Amino acid sequence: MKKILTLLACTTLGASALTGCASYTAKQAKTETVNVYAVDRQNFVSAHGIGVRVGTLRLSDSPEGLRIKTHLYGLLPGVHGWHIHEKYSCSSAVKDGQLVPALAAGGHFNPTQVAHHGSPTTGHLGDLPVLTIDAKGRSSETLIAPRLKLADIHQRAIVIHAGGDNYADEPLPVGGGGERVACGLIY
Repeated sequence: MKKILTLLACTTLGASALTGCASYTAKQAKTETVNVYAVDRQNFVSAHGIGVRVGTLRLSDSPEGLRIKTHLYGLLPGVHGWHIHEKYSCSSAVKDGQLVPALAAGGHFNPTQVAHHGSPTTGHLGDLPVLTIDAKGRSSETLIAPRLKLADIHQRAIVIHAGGDNYADEPLPVGGGGERVACGLIY
């Protein structure tokens, strides 16, 4: 109720009449759109491994955590693991003599040094709820990352993996998501 009254006062009296009005409305309106590009081996079109655009993500803060609205297309149907990664890059890098798509994004965002991959409430801070792509290769769902805020993830990458995510490091590392197939940069 206090936020509503403050917003009404700011609107009615003008931002200059009340201290803090401009900062309050700016915080409420903060969103970021992230362009997402294919980075799998079949879609390499540049030396950086960035391929065709496969959609956008709209990121914003909410009382429940970071709200992620997906507008994705052209991806393989099914459940996909995806994560906020530690570095601001979608470039390929070499591992074991092989060029790996989006490897320059580094590992999962994990500033608290949690030992193992896990769910969005127990694992790395960058662990996100699973992403579901429909039979037509699209997603238009809204997901919440409960422990994140937009300010936490500036200058990082968001990476979509080929497979699902069981939120464990067994039987395969990092939930079994496998190869990185899409990536976007968070400004």
